Amino acid sequence: MKILIAGGAGYLGSVLVPKLLERGYDVDVVDLFWFGNHLPPETGIIQKDIFDLTVDDLQSYQQVVFLAGLSNDPMAEYSPSQNFIFNAAAPAYLAYVAKKAAVKRYVYASSCSVYGYTDNELFDETRPVASSYPYGISKLQGEQAVMNLMDDEFSVISLRKGTVSGYSPRMRLDLIVNTMFKNGIRNREITVNNPSIWRPILSIEDATNAYIRAIEASDKISGIFNIASGNYTVGEVGDLVKMAIEEQLGISVRLTIHHKTDFRNYKVSIEKAENTLSFHPNHNVKCIVKNLIDHMDKFQDWDNPHYYNIETLKLLQAKSQYLRTLQEVA
Repeated sequence: MKILIAGGAGYLGSVLVPKLLERGYDVDVVDLFWFGNHLPPETGIIQKDIFDLTVDDLQSYQQVVFLAGLSNDPMAEYSPSQNFIFNAAAPAYLAYVAKKAAVKRYVYASSCSVYGYTDNELFDETRPVASSYPYGISKLQGEQAVMNLMDDEFSVISLRKGTVSGYSPRMRLDLIVNTMFKNGIRNREITVNNPSIWRPILSIEDATNAYIRAIEASDKISGIFNIASGNYTVGEVGDLVKMAIEEQLGISVRLTIHHKTDFRNYKVSIEKAENTLSFHPNHNVKCIVKNLIDHMDKFQDWDNPHYYNIETLKLLQAKSQYLRTLQEVA
């Protein structure tokens, strides 16, 4: 099977693509490579904007996986216009072109952020979505657009993922567990801004397995699926990261608790994914920390802007503005 991964050179794709190659799939990645290329050499590389892809470009693929876009709240709030273009319009356009090219399945990277604020209830996929933040709104718009294209000949699977954490060759330190880990190691202190709010946490290993389950599901399966390794309060995540660092590295970490207001609070049921996709997570927060410790020698440049999506976006925009200024001067 030939698969196209849009945004496949990013944090998640850099772990997923090698696993797909190991399973015998023919994998191409279309990406602008903002964060470099950490993919295996046998990966097919297409350096192109998604909006430049045509029906002819997609006719050789059986499945398309959308991992592209701006990937967290700070990026979305820094540039709301780009957020809505990359997270809402881009997946809709790519799904439209894929369907016209007779691609059999489209897998969309959605987010549990679409749930916004819930009153400590466990939400399944039938519950209302009500995000009031640019990121959650745009992910929901992208999801609604691609699901609208689903029919008997075009399977669409949307994975509403919890907050992913863990090691990737394209490393990020702006994700909840990864950030706490970095601060615990570098500063010997973990700060929790609101210990009572809930978050579904997803290890990067469980995340990649969820995509494999979606890719390998029956052609007759379509739908929206919550994906998480477990639901935790942020205070519990802080405790677990602190405990894991102290146990595995033998260093003392201080925990600082604040009580700042946060209007993002949700926990999700993954029963549908378990029963339909056979997705069964195997990694808790302590496993994520162990995964980070095992690869720590590869990302100890804590201030590297490439480890923080918002910093990379700012650098790219500054470079783009500089080049526009040079053109105007010329």
